[in-house]
Amino acid sequence: MRAWEITTAEGIDGLKLAERPTPEPGPGEVRIRMTANSINYRDLMTVEHAAARGLQLPFIPNSDGAGVVSAVGHGAPYREGDRVTSCFFSDWDAGEIGPDTMNSALGGARPGVLAEEVVLPARGVIPTPAHLSDAEAATLPCAALTAWHALTQPRPVLAGETVLLLGTGGVSVFAQQFCRIMGASTIVTSSSDAKLARMKELGADGTVNYRDNPDWDREVLEMTGGIGVDRAVEVGGPGTFDRSVNATRVGGIIGLIGILTGAGGQVHPTNFMRKSITVRGIYVGSRAMFADMNRAIERHGLKPVIDDDFAFEAAPQAYRAMRAAGHFGKLAIRVGK
Repeated sequence: MRAWEITTAEGIDGLKLAERPTPEPGPGEVRIRMTANSINYRDLMTVEHAAARGLQLPFIPNSDGAGVVSAVGHGAPYREGDRVTSCFFSDWDAGEIGPDTMNSALGGARPGVLAEEVVLPARGVIPTPAHLSDAEAATLPCAALTAWHALTQPRPVLAGETVLLLGTGGVSVFAQQFCRIMGASTIVTSSSDAKLARMKELGADGTVNYRDNPDWDREVLEMTGGIGVDRAVEVGGPGTFDRSVNATRVGGIIGLIGILTGAGGQVHPTNFMRKSITVRGIYVGSRAMFADMNRAIERHGLKPVIDDDFAFEAAPQAYRAMRAAGHFGKLAIRVGK
């Protein structure tokens, strides 16, 4: 079977398509014939900074995939032919995240799923919602579950509340879709009026072009009558965090997710301390959260937004598209011959 491997520290140019033996599942494991992957910014960072992450090369990237069970190890509660989706963390069933959980992240601590056949623990996969294609299901493990976690913890968003969403990448687009089924209003920021228009089509109530309005936090405050949003899904990092704090109401919640503006910089803790804002670091979510999310997705017939998909042989182009940051929603890869 074929698999894409990170073979050198040359970034995307270091990706090579290799032949590997077809893996066999052990007790409690399943083998999945992958039919689709999706990629996240985190996957791009893994490919571009493999040496800094201490990966043992060659290494298969990507956390998000979906396909069909092709072999079942003893005791695994699946059958050949079952449609399943990978869990980002193979060993996080439920409850709070812990150190052991971090050691089970696919495409990071453990090899990823950008291969034609992958063996995973049975607890590390979940049934695919019947109304979704495998490509659509492959978008769920990281971006969708991260958005769901940010909107449901430490308490769920309430109908009528207002949520601030930064940008129009995978997490933010899923958050927009979830807010709509939860009955929450949203204010979305982007540098693209065209992308903001698409978010309006998905139900966004307010939009701000941060290129035209560098002090976008002030505009968000004006749009909320000077009170601020109830919750912010913060994907920017140090470059946007202080503005997100300013745009969030006293007693509000910020889900801190990404570092799209870079890992360096300063934040000012007194700002969110004085406003009694809860800042919660979000690192994807558990299998139990995944199951809750899938029930909501099935109940409402929600369909992920895929901007573009790429043939398995053209996987490096998908990473270049992620680097170009022109996409809206998710980028997918078709796997298999």
